[in-house]
Amino acid sequence: MIQTSPTRAIRFRGRSFLALVLNPEQPLAGWLAEIDAWLERSSGFFGGKPVVVDVTGLGFERDGLQDLITQLAGRAIRVMGIEGAPGHLASPDLPPFLNGGRPATFIDIPASPETPPASKPQGLVIDAPVRSGQSIVHPDGDVTVLGSIASGAEVIAGGSIHVYGALRGRALAGAYGNPRARIFCRKLECELLSIDGLYKIADEIAPELRKKPVQAWLDHETITIKLID
Repeated sequence: MIQTSPTRAIRFRGRSFLALVLNPEQPLAGWLAEIDAWLERSSGFFGGKPVVVDVTGLGFERDGLQDLITQLAGRAIRVMGIEGAPGHLASPDLPPFLNGGRPATFIDIPASPETPPASKPQGLVIDAPVRSGQSIVHPDGDVTVLGSIASGAEVIAGGSIHVYGALRGRALAGAYGNPRARIFCRKLECELLSIDGLYKIADEIAPELRKKPVQAWLDHETITIKLID
């Protein structure tokens, strides 16, 4: 008699991740030149970050899409998906075609720097609340928010993030390769915390830490959160 072990159910878990969305423009050569200029000023901006390319309305054929992905890969920009392309262009040689993404505030990249590059990381102070739908991106240092970060808003910093009010949205510190970055807030009600690319969502945070002043940091690739005495 042959005995068989009981079949184990396969468990699926849903999890959301943030991605940067690039919107190429024609002529493509000019748009890529702007990307190159930005990378000269902030070489780690795209480092290790998932990127979605939105080609809506650009009329790409499959060869054009493949060339675009190759051009971006040559700039160390990892493309995890393509949005806005006709389904018949899908190919194993291309990233997956995506749809249904939730829009957020545009992050405008200036065509040229207004000030000379600083020799040291510079902090950014936001003296107003960060409203729902807003994205604050500061690759070059710490971000200090004197108000609160609303639900649906996000702050992305190359250094640490300090929130003097409630943190209800998303805070991504050390986002360009800084495992020593930390997150501080006076009242923790966040949707997501991230340090150096590691994430912790609201459901993974202990209830006794909610609505309390806390700090978060990396400890052996694990986000640790403790109360601030």
